[in-house]
Amino acid sequence: MTQTKEFLTLDDFDFKGKTTFLRVDINCPLDEKTKKITDISRIRAAAPTIKELIAKGAKVVILAHQGRPGDWDFVSLKEHSRKLGEVLGVNVKFVVDVCGEKAQHAIKGLRNGEILMFENQRFNPDEMKEKTALEHSETTCIRNLAPLGDIFVNDAFSAAHRSQCSLVGFTEVMPSAAGRLMESEIAGLSRLVSPVKPSIFIFGGAKFADSIKVVDNVLEKGKADQVILVGLTAQAFLKAKGVNLGPPNEKALEKEGTPELYQSARSVLDKHKDRILLPDDFAIDKDGKRFEIAIDKLPTDYPICDIGSSSIERFLKAISKARTIFVSGPAGVYEKPQFLKGTSSIMEAMVSSKAFSVAGGGHTTAALELLGLLSKISYVSTAGGALERFVMGKAMPAIEALKACAKKFRKQ
Repeated sequence: MTQTKEFLTLDDFDFKGKTTFLRVDINCPLDEKTKKITDISRIRAAAPTIKELIAKGAKVVILAHQGRPGDWDFVSLKEHSRKLGEVLGVNVKFVVDVCGEKAQHAIKGLRNGEILMFENQRFNPDEMKEKTALEHSETTCIRNLAPLGDIFVNDAFSAAHRSQCSLVGFTEVMPSAAGRLMESEIAGLSRLVSPVKPSIFIFGGAKFADSIKVVDNVLEKGKADQVILVGLTAQAFLKAKGVNLGPPNEKALEKEGTPELYQSARSVLDKHKDRILLPDDFAIDKDGKRFEIAIDKLPTDYPICDIGSSSIERFLKAISKARTIFVSGPAGVYEKPQFLKGTSSIMEAMVSSKAFSVAGGGHTTAALELLGLLSKISYVSTAGGALERFVMGKAMPAIEALKACAKKFRKQ
């Protein structure tokens, strides 16, 4: 057994004939109307660990989630199991149960090298509760499943910032290891904690509440020399400055936007000033067509769907000077060709530079794949919120649980 690592890995165990609970994150982008999976990047990213485990003769039981209770993308994992089977080229059994009698019976029937996937773990009420690993180990789900397993493997880095049942509960009661994706994420993203300078961090996408703290952190700690803001993240910061964006755009911010959040964003802008680059023009959707307007022409009655040409030019000049570039979130509604320009320009500039480039988040990955640039990024992370927390140097509950388990296991 390797003694120098903070946590155990697949190299530390003999998996032949062992029932292995494998937690992955295959939370995929879905089409809102059909609920069908639109991008399988996370499923592909989970494949290497699964292939290694079945090659070593493990009986693999996969635990995963999709969406959150109450959200439109909170659906069954049946299609995920089918997609996973296609990626692996093997049959993936699926059971419509989380930890009950059906799940337990299915585990007992597994043979070496077979794969079984359970239903969406967030169908379990205990899953969404943030508790300690010890508290989760005492829940019904862990008590039902743990006696039937031999080893727990956590390969869900993109959910590692959460202290939820299937992520940390097993580590208290059985030997636990990091999967290959977890290993590679930690190694690859460590280069953002102490980046080669100058470094630029780009934040976009539709989720902006957490970005405010991250922007402040990476600038305050000197990890980023400059931050570029695009997407709804940029619009939230502009609103914090007092810019009236117009009814459809103000409405788009309502889900996450609060007076306290905008006050926080304004404080970050005041503190870091010119180190934060914001758009000065935008592309609006006017009857399905792209029209660009300068910031002084706001508010607008049309939805903002991309950054404009002037902003793109400014941002590309900054990117060209960087030696480390990080991007999380697209610049606009990249799914529509007329609003892909901002996202494509930024991502093409990243891969054309000589900088070490890192991309994170499901929609970022999907955009890179759409553009055919995925393989040209130095490191692509499957994570979003977990990536941001890791870069900030914050504790990651799932990783800490693996470390604690390793210490306990080595003493035995």
